[in-house]
Amino acid sequence: MKLLPTLFAAALLQVAALVPAQAGENLDQVTSAGVLKIGTEGTYAPFTYHDKSGALVGFDVEIGEEVAKKLGVKAEFLEGKWDGLIAGLDANRYDAVINQVGITEERKKKYDFSEPYIASKAVLIVKGDDAEIKGFADLKGKKSAQSLTSNFGKLAQASGAELVGTDGFDQSIQLVLTGRADATINDSLSFLDFKKQKPDANVKIAAEQADADYSGIIIRKGEPELLEAINKALADIKADGTYEKISQKYFGADVSK
Repeated sequence: MKLLPTLFAAALLQVAALVPAQAGENLDQVTSAGVLKIGTEGTYAPFTYHDKSGALVGFDVEIGEEVAKKLGVKAEFLEGKWDGLIAGLDANRYDAVINQVGITEERKKKYDFSEPYIASKAVLIVKGDDAEIKGFADLKGKKSAQSLTSNFGKLAQASGAELVGTDGFDQSIQLVLTGRADATINDSLSFLDFKKQKPDANVKIAAEQADADYSGIIIRKGEPELLEAINKALADIKADGTYEKISQKYFGADVSK
């Protein structure tokens, strides 16, 4: 069935009208506006949080600022709760989300991700003077402080550990420090942040998993020019040492791989 010329033209106009709403602002519009709008939580230290003065700071905040700078625009951060943060892209509230968003196959079905800009691994944390636990297999028969429903807890259990339930990283570390647990399996980024804040704490990484989980900058699909520009910006800040400087500031290490 063919459309009459007038109906066909009307249909094309309808499709054209829908494209901006679906695709959101493209690179030209971002450049023209002079602003890259970035969605973030603002409550997730050390990635995105408010300092004592109330200013929005953090690793992801500085990465966002530097990416925007490479695009020749300013970064404008719009804060929201995690549960609705990515959905804000669908509502065209911002152009990208920079908030430690893990790159998953499920999310990639609906959104586009930049190249990974940060990696985290499961690490085995023990007291600094522990010479007995050197690998995950050494957890057999030991007590491991874990959030019981976490993947880290499942890994500890699979390694033969007796789980000591906790509410999260901070409590797990304290149980290791006080000797109420022999170890904890946790996120490498959380450990690096903790050691940055408390370098004298008597804990160390005994082992780490080879496979890492990666996070990227997430945008709407259908914006290949913006995605390419973001990827180039990330590559540039890694090449010129800016990324290393930010990474060392917040983690005391290069967390890109």
